Amino acid sequence: MRDAKRAQQLQRRCHQGGVAMAKHMRLPVLLLLACLLLLPGIARAQQSPPPPPIPPAPPLPAVEQEINDLTKNVSGIISDKFSFCVADLQEDWNKAFNYTSNLDFVDQCLVETRGDLPQRLCSPDEVKFYFSSLYDRDGDKNMFLKTNINCNISNWGPGCEPGWACAADPVLGPSTLRDRNNISLRTTNCQACCEGFFCPRGLTCMLPCPLGSYCPRATANQTTGLCDPYKYQIKPNSTNSCGGADMWADIQSTEEIFCPAGYYCPATTKRDNCSRGHFCRLGSTAEEKCIIKGSCHNENIQKENIVILGACIVGALCLLLLIIYNCSDKFLSFRERRKARSRENAIQLARQQLKAQEGWKAAKQFARRHVNGMQSHLSRTFSRRRSFHPQVDPDSSSRRVQEAPLMGHAKMQEMSDSAVFAAESTSEISEVMPSVVLDVSGEGEVIATKEKPAPKGKHRSTHTQVFKYAYGEIEKEKFQQQENKNLTFTGVIAMVKDQQKEITRPLLKVEFRDLTLMLGKKKLLRSINGELRPGRVTAVMGPSGAGKTTFLNAVTGKVNGYKMTGSVLVNGKNVNIRSYKKVIGFVPQDDIVHGNLTVEENLWFSAKCRLSARMKHRDMVLIVERVIDSLDLQGIRNSLVGTVEKRGISGGQRKRVNVGIEMVMEPSLLILDEPTSGLDSSSSQLLLRALRHEALEGVNVCAVVHQPSYTLYNMFDDLILLAKGGLMVYNGPVKSVEEYFTTLGIHVPDRVNPPDHYIDILEGIVKPESGIKAKHLPVHWMLYNGYEVPSDMQDDIKEIGDQSPQIRSIPSMSGSTPHCLPLRNAFAEERDRLENNLSKPKDLSSRKTPGIFMQYKYYLGRVTKQRLREARLLAVDFLILGLAGVCLGTIAKLSDKTFGMPGYIYTIIAVSLLCKIAALRSFSLERLQYFRERESGMSSLAYFLARDTIDHFSTVVKPIIYLSMFYYFNNPRSTIADNYIVLLALVYCVTGIGYTFAICFSPGSAQLCSALVPVVLTLLSTQSSTPIFLKRLCYSKWALEGFIIGNAKKYPGVWLITRCALLFSNKFDIHNYKLCILILFMYGLFFRMVAFAAMILLKKR
Repeated sequence: MRDAKRAQQLQRRCHQGGVAMAKHMRLPVLLLLACLLLLPGIARAQQSPPPPPIPPAPPLPAVEQEINDLTKNVSGIISDKFSFCVADLQEDWNKAFNYTSNLDFVDQCLVETRGDLPQRLCSPDEVKFYFSSLYDRDGDKNMFLKTNINCNISNWGPGCEPGWACAADPVLGPSTLRDRNNISLRTTNCQACCEGFFCPRGLTCMLPCPLGSYCPRATANQTTGLCDPYKYQIKPNSTNSCGGADMWADIQSTEEIFCPAGYYCPATTKRDNCSRGHFCRLGSTAEEKCIIKGSCHNENIQKENIVILGACIVGALCLLLLIIYNCSDKFLSFRERRKARSRENAIQLARQQLKAQEGWKAAKQFARRHVNGMQSHLSRTFSRRRSFHPQVDPDSSSRRVQEAPLMGHAKMQEMSDSAVFAAESTSEISEVMPSVVLDVSGEGEVIATKEKPAPKGKHRSTHTQVFKYAYGEIEKEKFQQQENKNLTFTGVIAMVKDQQKEITRPLLKVEFRDLTLMLGKKKLLRSINGELRPGRVTAVMGPSGAGKTTFLNAVTGKVNGYKMTGSVLVNGKNVNIRSYKKVIGFVPQDDIVHGNLTVEENLWFSAKCRLSARMKHRDMVLIVERVIDSLDLQGIRNSLVGTVEKRGISGGQRKRVNVGIEMVMEPSLLILDEPTSGLDSSSSQLLLRALRHEALEGVNVCAVVHQPSYTLYNMFDDLILLAKGGLMVYNGPVKSVEEYFTTLGIHVPDRVNPPDHYIDILEGIVKPESGIKAKHLPVHWMLYNGYEVPSDMQDDIKEIGDQSPQIRSIPSMSGSTPHCLPLRNAFAEERDRLENNLSKPKDLSSRKTPGIFMQYKYYLGRVTKQRLREARLLAVDFLILGLAGVCLGTIAKLSDKTFGMPGYIYTIIAVSLLCKIAALRSFSLERLQYFRERESGMSSLAYFLARDTIDHFSTVVKPIIYLSMFYYFNNPRSTIADNYIVLLALVYCVTGIGYTFAICFSPGSAQLCSALVPVVLTLLSTQSSTPIFLKRLCYSKWALEGFIIGNAKKYPGVWLITRCALLFSNKFDIHNYKLCILILFMYGLFFRMVAFAAMILLKKR
């Protein structure tokens, strides 16, 4: 009785002491375990002999340390064997095995195992054996472990069953039996696995469950015979009952161990409901607060519905873009209206000034006549009174004369002393014209006012002042033209010398000697001799197929792909004419202008990029305004040129804009290919007057003309007449053409336009009365000028016979080719051809145009305006991208088993397709404009960089548009920042690929490639049979890896093996996130370089 009472007290004390030690984790657990083990022996002391001594249980801190060592060993083995899926070993260990916040399951297991928990924990070799057996070398899963010393065919103890474990014999030391896997014998004291631990089938030890799992004791389901919730079955006729958890592997194999969705598990043995205002995903250790409280009004919410948040982001972004678009449009409109007001004020002031100047001239002439009368009267008076000598103050007279600011210095010199005296003494011309201060700024914004004294040290500048200067000069030029209607170039030179001015443009005289152009074996031009002289307007005529456009291309050096013989001399020197491309203007036959720019913007861009960089802004304004005025473009200067889809200005106006783009750069040689085609008679005469005005300034003008009227024909100075086969029939003054053909017996009938009659003869429609054949006319011209006749045309000379015209006395422009050195000449021609094709011609134009950076600035402004006017297309792109995000986010619901991989695969295909097609518009629609600008000497690099820079706006915005839909509908675990960075790199990459397609292929082929390439590359990168080197060449592989890595990092703890399995099966590495981003950006940069190189090397088709 006394022993029983003492045993009860001792048991009560032991229980209290054990609880205290378990709570504080400071004192040893030995007393607790000893009490639990010894008290039954005390009670039975009188009935049975004492059992063998049980080794003392280790203290709780020691057990905790041993578990920590074990779990770190587990993490280390996973990190060593699966290093590609462990981002940070310490961080992953903390999220998977850091139990310091709750060790109740260890206390409970110590009680259940009566202190031999350390003997039941797996050794490092057993841990390695378990994780090595989960997957084979090919990555396939193994549902059953390999045999070992404890569990094999001959020995299958109770601890080998799932959910059961045994203890190692504590008496045996290191000499314990081990197998080839270094697994020690463990077959004693077998019992069910503790809660919070899992015991694999075929392994007789225990491993702690990772955080995020729920590992309670299993219960037998009487209906199915399975052990819920783990779905394993106990072997029939076994003495074992349902144990604990049996496996920790990927989610597809052991989903039951994961903490259920809608719940969170702060410990591996505890499961709590997710409260209101929170959501809990599968495998959660804590509940997450909902961003929108209304979306989590119930308990056990598995995932927050944040679609409304994405809609709000899209709405805010659309509002911002709409504000930017409207404000920019209003800004452009306001600026144009302000310029228009300034321009109108300047025009009125200039006209008033001109009228006042005319009035001043009339008053001056009246005063001069009055002074002459007074002078004769005074002379008679002075003859009577010689003693009277009037004194004139020169300073006063000079000061009074200078009060008329509009009178030129030359006019002042014309006034005699008596006129000065009369001006000093008369009051009829005392009122003078008010002057206007002309000031220049970079911007040129204006206000027109009468002259006011400006403060010292300040220099005012406005748009109106600049426009007043420009229109003042234009009105003066108009007045001078009216006074000198029949002024020739020689007269202009004399007038310029009189006014002590100089021509700023270099004069170019172009001579072509024995010029022959061949394409293969076909001769497009044959033995062309002649010249184009500065200050003259030359017309090139001939029947269709005569090679008129080819002749212009040969003269301007655009002969790539052709074989050219002969020479083109510039100012008598045999240099490459492309060396003067900065002062050569070429107007193509097609109206190649930017349809989404206004007339003035097209002209201004050409002027800024092609005029001298040192030119003052007011002089540039004068040039542009002069061209606009001479081509009668005032009424449409602010109108969009228009495109095929969007109607703009008329065809004739578009043709004049096409010419004006070359006129504003002040060329020395202006070549025009059919500038009057499609124009009526009045528009053609207007254009010819503008060209004649250019010629009066020393410009060498040459134009191909079809069927000009008689009036238009007489406005040309020279004529080049070509026959079929590229042979020249005439090259000389227009006034002498009829005289020359008269010598051949060809007379122009009355009321017939001479060029039409000659072209009809060359076409074979009209037979000359003299009986001369049309095919002999080129030979007649060669003989007439003393040119060498090609050998294949010698038979024509025999046919001509006595009809040969008399050779002119003027010297021939082309000498005969010596026959003694044919090999040397052939070598020289081949050398010159290679130099012209491969070397960059030296700039001889003496014009320093803006550099790359300034042209980049101008291109940037132009492309910005174009994009603002194409905002509707951009909005459609954004809309389609957003709809794609909604559809893919809804269809490809996030699956934790695949980390959302299907949704990301669809994302890569959709974003690649849409962004590539949008990138095609950047270059494919302006290919002809680019070739024209490049031929004129503009920087290709500035053009490419400007368009790419503006496209960066779409590159930045498009991922936001897509993710605002896809992310909030799909709701992946990765942050939106991680997804945005990968998507940004992807858009940058595919945009560069789109550039390459747009430049290298035709529009149809480029669109086909943009649609097929993303699908093909994505399929290749996701197939396991694809070679690894081929996968690494696919940009879609790196994009998908970046998305999966960003998502995989958000699956810690119990997801660790699932993460490793997914990354291993797809050959991904969790450390490659930054590498994926870098490679995508490098791909984008590489394809941009390829696109730029293709843009430089590929020629116009």
